[in-house]
Amino acid sequence: MIDIHTHTFPDKIAKRAIDSLKAKSHTAAFTDGTVNGLMKSMRESGISCSVIQPVATNPNQVISINNSSININDEFDSTGILSFGAMHPDFEDYASELGRISENGIKGIKLHPVYQNAPIDDERYIRILECAGELGLCVMIHAGYDIGFPGNENAMPEKILRALKSSGNERVILAHMGGWRCWNESLELFSSTHVYIDTAFSLGAFTPSDDGYYSNEDECRMLCAEEFVRMIREFGAERVIFGSDSPWASQRESMMLMNGLPLSENEKRKIFSENALSILGLNA
Repeated sequence: MIDIHTHTFPDKIAKRAIDSLKAKSHTAAFTDGTVNGLMKSMRESGISCSVIQPVATNPNQVISINNSSININDEFDSTGILSFGAMHPDFEDYASELGRISENGIKGIKLHPVYQNAPIDDERYIRILECAGELGLCVMIHAGYDIGFPGNENAMPEKILRALKSSGNERVILAHMGGWRCWNESLELFSSTHVYIDTAFSLGAFTPSDDGYYSNEDECRMLCAEEFVRMIREFGAERVIFGSDSPWASQRESMMLMNGLPLSENEKRKIFSENALSILGLNA
């Protein structure tokens, strides 16, 4: 069982980061945001491998995040945790740093156009996508709206499609079923491409924090089971990867929701394991 989409923070800033993001998103957190917290969640959920998707919110963070990712990957045999690398559109020596990421065995990078305050079809992202594709790096892109930044359209599906066409790179995972709360557009634009989508923070309903921001259950609803299965069948299970978005969703509950869907054992095997194994270059 592999979770392709998780987040952690360095121990010394984890509490501050979690508190800040909870305040912005008005959603609950299900771990303390540390690697140890993620490991505890994995044990409780029966997940054997989690992949951290780090976000550089400014270019000065890129090198330190990638150094941390290298260290995390070195401990994989004892932790079961891997990390993608980070890149920012304003990082000047992007080609050299992407080369270093590849040389150190990191399998991909995470881009977050909302947190990084630039539209994904900006030329700065396109050059990163081109270079990553040349190096064989997978790119995880936050897709759709972001719950902490209402109305921000930097990662709309149509902009992502333009970026992919301009860069020629389709070795890409689009988070949140191809576009959080843009699922019809995702289905229309991406189902006929070769991109992967992940299941993170998209099925059922998200859990609000206790600050009272969300006044009714309808505001927290995401895709229902029928809609979710339809998307899986349209894309094909071979292009769907399980992700939880931990700590913003419970890994255990996310797995239970997925297991409750009317999918075949072969489809579940691809989504929970085989597709991610292929991307990560791991043996079953």
